Amino acid sequence: MAMLNKIKKFIEKSKENLIYRELPKYAGNYIDFSSNDYLGLSKSPEVIDAGIEASQMYGSGATGSRLLSGNSDLFENFEKQIAIDKKTESALIFNSGFQANSGVLECLTDKNTLVIFDMLNHASMYQGIFASGTKLKRFQHLDYTHLDDILKNFSKEYANIIIVSETVFGMDGDIADIQALIDLSEKYGAMLYLDEAHATGLYGKNGYGFSTNFDFDNEKTIIMGTFSKALGSSGAYVACSAFVKDFLINKCKSFIYSTALSPFCIGAAQKAWSMLPSLGDLRRNIMQQADRVRSILNGSGSGTNIVPLLFKTTDEMMNKRQLLQNNGIIVSGIRPPTSPTPRLRIAVSAIHSNDDIEQLIRIFAK
Repeated sequence: MAMLNKIKKFIEKSKENLIYRELPKYAGNYIDFSSNDYLGLSKSPEVIDAGIEASQMYGSGATGSRLLSGNSDLFENFEKQIAIDKKTESALIFNSGFQANSGVLECLTDKNTLVIFDMLNHASMYQGIFASGTKLKRFQHLDYTHLDDILKNFSKEYANIIIVSETVFGMDGDIADIQALIDLSEKYGAMLYLDEAHATGLYGKNGYGFSTNFDFDNEKTIIMGTFSKALGSSGAYVACSAFVKDFLINKCKSFIYSTALSPFCIGAAQKAWSMLPSLGDLRRNIMQQADRVRSILNGSGSGTNIVPLLFKTTDEMMNKRQLLQNNGIIVSGIRPPTSPTPRLRIAVSAIHSNDDIEQLIRIFAK
């Protein structure tokens, strides 16, 4: 059968090109530098207890989509708090960051829309744009002169334009110039979509994301973030205007046709969210540790807890990753096409002690 042959050839080619993926199986005790549990809140007794309490009150599952049996004041109260802390009119909870990005961008765009896109944005955003068939223009990573040139050339051709960028880039550990993005969106009358998946919990006012440091047009700005990284739970939010929320409830297929998150996930995420203002010292310590790792190991990126170590070849990167694993250290090995350059992605988090950092540096130097 042609389809089976196609599948087999894909697997064979993936192995030949060193991009074959396998689910990891780690036995024993490891120091984990691959986790996105940046604040260690997935193991917090307070967060776990809040999830259990929500489950006891609302049940183990949502039992349906939000538009059917799955809605409750648990969701709505959390959404109101997110909107307050993100400085937007409203917020809407999704099941995952991928679901939010792909679904929202698909329903916002069509063939008459131009999306202008930092070329290193996450795959979930590409997915939504490709699904809608919208026109896509990529600007060079963090190059806002290039973005300005694209806007200048196409702003008169398209009535609807959306600028899309992460605020903290998950693979490169660098930070967008949010003020430049706001200024350019206002200059050309474009909407602005910001992905704060890796910023939520760690950056901005009280840890609620970099966007909270800026004034922006509430009607023309949409901000996505996740509960599955620094908050240690599952799910995502979209912070936006009230009428955009209403539009998403009525138009966004990934929201409409998905069973809502379990009460445990929402209860845990809401508790973690409420704890963020009190974790300033923890965030500062994480950044100091990350800066130390970046300095000693010549990592790239700046100002975040994500430290990418770049390699010339996938072979070289995978060999170093295996060396670290053999010595009890787990680090993410990122290969094309996920990232254009092979890299080890070190995520420094609250769970890492000074001894853990020292061991990482010592083993890497071998």
